[in-house]
Amino acid sequence: MSSTYGQQLKLSIFGQSHAEAIGVIVDGFPAGMEIDMARLMAEMARRAPGQSLLTTARKEADAPEFLTGVLNGRTTGQPICILIRNTNQRSRDYGDGVDLIRPGHADYTGHVRYFGFEDWRGGGSFSGRLTASIVAAGALCSQWLETQGVKIACHIQQLGTVKDASFMTADPEADYAYLKSMHLPVLTEGLDQQMEAEALDAREAADSIGGVIECMVTGLPAGLGAPFFDSVESQISHLLFSVPAVKGVEFGAGFGFAAMRGSQANDPFAMKDGKIVTTTNHAGGVNGGITNGMPVIFRCAVRPTPSIAQKQQTVSLKVGEQAELEIHGRHDPCILPRAVPVIEAITAIAVLDMWKERQGCLM
Repeated sequence: MSSTYGQQLKLSIFGQSHAEAIGVIVDGFPAGMEIDMARLMAEMARRAPGQSLLTTARKEADAPEFLTGVLNGRTTGQPICILIRNTNQRSRDYGDGVDLIRPGHADYTGHVRYFGFEDWRGGGSFSGRLTASIVAAGALCSQWLETQGVKIACHIQQLGTVKDASFMTADPEADYAYLKSMHLPVLTEGLDQQMEAEALDAREAADSIGGVIECMVTGLPAGLGAPFFDSVESQISHLLFSVPAVKGVEFGAGFGFAAMRGSQANDPFAMKDGKIVTTTNHAGGVNGGITNGMPVIFRCAVRPTPSIAQKQQTVSLKVGEQAELEIHGRHDPCILPRAVPVIEAITAIAVLDMWKERQGCLM
């Protein structure tokens, strides 16, 4: 299993959905930062289940325990080990082993990949439960980046058929802190209620629904990223696609470039307050895999939660025959509210890794 990421900032996650605990080791985090625990716990709460009818009823305290790397509330520069105990497992909801493989899940592929020895309970290592560790690590990275003037904002640009405005046409200098206080963060006032209604319709139909999360990073200097294989897009996308349910990523105009001509797609350069800027931002803040100083903007598509209460066609591994499956247990009809802080955390981790690499170029 590949559970380690990063070059200058290294992360190793561990644990499974129904194990005793999950956690993360962060190696390479800067020394001397005072941790704002209240803010870190607020980020954990945004990802936590059981907040509304749109999320699973499985409730976890998600209280991170700092075992190493922190002394008197400040980071020491040594590896930080964070442990999050699982306290509300219900393995009985998953039977006594892998038999009826769940459509949309990793039951079959995980069973084949690990020769039948995988921890199948609640999805094991494939569960979105492990993103709690990512949020804890990302919250630390976000706090450090903010000391450098870097801010990360996310909103739900689309839920089902309901679409919000885009950061592409929004004011990058506006204060988007209010998004963190919204269960369904949107730029357009009142649109969250329409999104909630659409999600609840899916829930009433014993179904689920997906959407699109858009992210904007402001305050980044020009020069981050290392082409070819460590471009800004490559590094962020690498982490995004490690998040369960993310199935598509685009930067800037993204697939919209396909309908443009070069004269429309290019971002003209200009001088503003003694700095080089672009008058448009179709590239999403990245040229040649390197940040150009404009806001980095990307979107990721999040699939509907595969665990639905409807009867589905599948296969029995034990008897090797076609079968019918009806999933029980506690599941999200819409994963988007809980996915937003995960995407923010993933972004912070990738940016801090690139930031440290850039600092190394000066040494």
